[in-house]
Amino acid sequence: MNEPKKSIAERRRTFHELHAAGCFVIPNPWDPGTARYLQSLGFKALATTSSGFAWSRARPDNGITRDAALAHLRDIVAATDLPVNADFEGGFAQDAAGVAESVRLAVETGVAGLSIEDSTGNPAAPLYELPLAVERMRAARRAIDQAGGDTLLVGRAECFLVGRPDLAETIARLKAYSDAGADCL
Repeated sequence: MNEPKKSIAERRRTFHELHAAGCFVIPNPWDPGTARYLQSLGFKALATTSSGFAWSRARPDNGITRDAALAHLRDIVAATDLPVNADFEGGFAQDAAGVAESVRLAVETGVAGLSIEDSTGNPAAPLYELPLAVERMRAARRAIDQAGGDTLLVGRAECFLVGRPDLAETIARLKAYSDAGADCL
């Protein structure tokens, strides 16, 4: 397969158009070869898998560094012409300023979108308190806007994944993330 020819701006525009058009399937490559293979099958976009990448490195989910995640994003983006959404875990920081810095760096890799989760990794307090989770989402939005604003921001409410299967809480969190600037939930 040839090297990618579509610009980052074209990929980001395509990603927004895909979301505006409705539902689509977005598979998860864990390496550049998988990304190219999935593109050859006709998929329109890809999303990285933080767990799949971590496992491919014999690490647990959420067990890779920000630098490793950023290098991985650069590799996947460089391997394909498709828009790539980054499974960016919790933004590799607890505070809003750290999330903003991480998001700025992720946008520089050329991703068309990125997701920020609200899970903490702490079993005793598995989700960020809503005010902090919202502050983190706002910081991600500001970082994207300062970089040109064309990267799609996905807000993820991890309630069900961390053992808090409360639909009302999940919906309240998602509404708050939308109000904070998330483009997709």
